[in-house]
Amino acid sequence: MALDQSFVGRTYPPTAPYEVGREKIREFAEAIGDANPAYTDTEAAKALGHSEVIAPPTFVFAITFKAAGAVIEDPQLGLDYSRVVHGDQKFSYTRPVRAGDRLSVTSTIEAIKSLAGNDILDIRGEVHDASGEHVVTAWTKLVSRAPEGV
Repeated sequence: MALDQSFVGRTYPPTAPYEVGREKIREFAEAIGDANPAYTDTEAAKALGHSEVIAPPTFVFAITFKAAGAVIEDPQLGLDYSRVVHGDQKFSYTRPVRAGDRLSVTSTIEAIKSLAGNDILDIRGEVHDASGEHVVTAWTKLVSRAPEGV
């Protein structure tokens, strides 16, 4: 069954703050195989003009996707997550994520489309720090595959 178009524009409450730790950044950079010293060495980050180590650009996926859970789990939306695949991801930064940031995410449903029986859901996550400064916007596209035989 197609998702309800009236959900387009619906915004969910901001998440509790997530504190970005140096060790989490280091672990993430190591997991993706990026040896950029700005991710692990404070002095290297400072030499590039940052006050603290910074996170790789895709680091925020973990917190923005978790925040999108409010959308995914909304019983009124009726999304069958067992049929969902990740379609696309993109980011637009105001500034890099830094160790010590306390980030909150507000998720909004930007679009719902149906194509060949599949539902395509676009979720925008606005990430702000503890002072309310915008850090990054993340867009997540989810595809809910049509049931077999539809």
